[in-house]
Amino acid sequence: MNNHESEVNLQLRPCSTETVSLEISQDTLKSLQEVAQMRDMSLSALLKFYVGQGLRQDLARMFGDRIIEKTAQVFSRHIDSEEEISTIIQEIKGEIMPKNR
Repeated sequence: MNNHESEVNLQLRPCSTETVSLEISQDTLKSLQEVAQMRDMSLSALLKFYVGQGLRQDLARMFGDRIIEKTAQVFSRHIDSEEEISTIIQEIKGEIMPKNR
């Protein structure tokens, strides 16, 4: 193996950051510190983890909502029954069980 194959050169662009200040109850802060210690993380790393996790979930939900909305728009151009469209969308969302046809 030559030297070029064994070298791994990761070039990560540093993201610009901004400091944010927020008020947290002392009880919540104490709990966060305990969890951070249990996970062997800094408090800052734990907060970033929680924010990132929540953000990814919300972004995924928003993306799914946009897909469902676009799907409903396409159905409305091809299906005349609003009730049928609603039923299909509810089934896609998992809100109702599909009917055996």
